[in-house]
Amino acid sequence: MSAACPACGTLVLLGEAYCEQCGHGLGAVGCTSCGTPAVGADGYCENCGMLQPSGRDHVEIELEVGAGVSDRGLRHSRNEDAMALTAVSTAANTAVVGVVCDGVSTSPRPEEASETAADTALAALAKQLEEGADPETATREAVRLAAEAVAALAEPGEDAPACTYVSAVAGGRQVTIGWVGDSRAYWLGSGSEVLTGDDATPGTHLLTAWLGADAGEVVPHIRTFTPDGPGVVLLCSDGLWGYHPEPAALAAVALNATPRAAAQRLVRLALEAGGHDNVTVLVIPFGQGEQAETTVVFPKEQQ
Repeated sequence: MSAACPACGTLVLLGEAYCEQCGHGLGAVGCTSCGTPAVGADGYCENCGMLQPSGRDHVEIELEVGAGVSDRGLRHSRNEDAMALTAVSTAANTAVVGVVCDGVSTSPRPEEASETAADTALAALAKQLEEGADPETATREAVRLAAEAVAALAEPGEDAPACTYVSAVAGGRQVTIGWVGDSRAYWLGSGSEVLTGDDATPGTHLLTAWLGADAGEVVPHIRTFTPDGPGVVLLCSDGLWGYHPEPAALAAVALNATPRAAAQRLVRLALEAGGHDNVTVLVIPFGQGEQAETTVVFPKEQQ
């Protein structure tokens, strides 16, 4: 059985390690379903059509000030969620900044939209805060730039890539949340509650606001919250809250654990409930002392 080398198009035999024409390694790009070394640049097998696993199928991020887990779930062929997390030193304090974005599955390249939005927003939030902007102003600017970046992904003749957005800036005595779409923020602790609303038709997951070229004017919702005591700020995609929307149920799993363990437990909770969607969770402890920033990314195979 033969197939085309994905690098140069030369016919190669199934099982060959390298293309004799260009030297491209074939074993590394063999389809995980049928074994044919014919995986295209878009990630789909040209023989059986199966979308191949990517490095985003399961990602864990750990900082001393928070942690996150993003997982493809049990039903989806790819992870269309994205997350970003950092700590920012300002004149007043150290602020923890987190972003979660959920790609809209009915749009093209939703995984690109979510990653672009999360990375753009995190960079903008950090820059604004370092330059002295207040968290609400920084959040508005981050959403504006993220919306522009996602809109720029649109190509002529195709629907526009799209995603949702939620972010948190946690520093001092306050937490500032910004959101567009139905990704959520929760406060877990004394008086646990949902900090966001949902830009969706009531009783459905039909979005009424998102980031993308077809979104119209993007106006983020912004809320600044002052907790009564220590707790956890949770950012998540609907892959979690779609199964467990109540703050008390999430608090029972997330509190009294390290941020990474809490994020892992919450993702596992969603998978055990069915894992129908991608699930992404960021856990940010608040009011428990400032910690230095370190970053470690754990691919799935190291878990």
